[in-house]
Amino acid sequence: MREPEPGVQAAAGLLRARGFGGPFACAIVTGTGLGGFVRDLDATLSVSYAQIPGFPAPRVSGHGGRLHAGRLAGRRVLVLEGRAHAYETGDAAVMRVPLGVAQVLGAEALLLTNASGSLRPAVGPGSLVALTDHINLSGLNPLIGEAGDARFVPMVGAYDAGLRAHLLEAARESGIALHQGVYAWFSGPSFETPAEVRMVGHLGADLVGMSTVPEVILARFYGLPVAALSVVTNLGAGIGDGDPHHEETKAAAARAGDDLARLVAAFVARLSTSAPR
Repeated sequence: MREPEPGVQAAAGLLRARGFGGPFACAIVTGTGLGGFVRDLDATLSVSYAQIPGFPAPRVSGHGGRLHAGRLAGRRVLVLEGRAHAYETGDAAVMRVPLGVAQVLGAEALLLTNASGSLRPAVGPGSLVALTDHINLSGLNPLIGEAGDARFVPMVGAYDAGLRAHLLEAARESGIALHQGVYAWFSGPSFETPAEVRMVGHLGADLVGMSTVPEVILARFYGLPVAALSVVTNLGAGIGDGDPHHEETKAAAARAGDDLARLVAAFVARLSTSAPR
């Protein structure tokens, strides 16, 4: 395990004092409009990000900005309800302290969720997609400026195959269609142009979005295995009648919330307190 930096230690110490000690089967980060499954947690402790040193205050509607610890499907989980994005401050490492804290508190794995635009008309709004890889087109990286060889994080297998197998099996057991695909990260906050969407389609992307990739890089830096689920909220710009906007994103994410909640619970049920690495 990496020696945690002082900011992470301070935040983790405060949270332990408030009863947030681990271990946790996994930590879960919720994307735009996707925090609804928090209601399914039992024995929940909650605290606002604003009360935790080093945690960012999300400034995007649809992101709750609270940390929860509780039980889901009989497993202890740590839920980060909402994220801050690189486009809010220009800082790709804005989620560094929260993810470092998840590791220090004993999370065995990380499940990321997001809302995305689909480049595949057959995988339309409401579809769920397990990410297999990503393309970083933002020009940003959360480890820029990091000293030492640890910054050279290998990214082959960044989306853990064992965790993804759990997601696929959980979907099968729950009767939920789960696709797989590659996610292209644009910095945002403006949506992609039709030409950009066409370009990333040629590069091999299936989805586009404005988050998640920095968190995957940070999680690998901290040694956390990662799985990621995307809720398709719209077709990419220029595909069919795709003309995405934020209100559409929030509304479609909310409609898909029940399927996402069932899938996440079934996934967590397959984990022990020691997730595959």
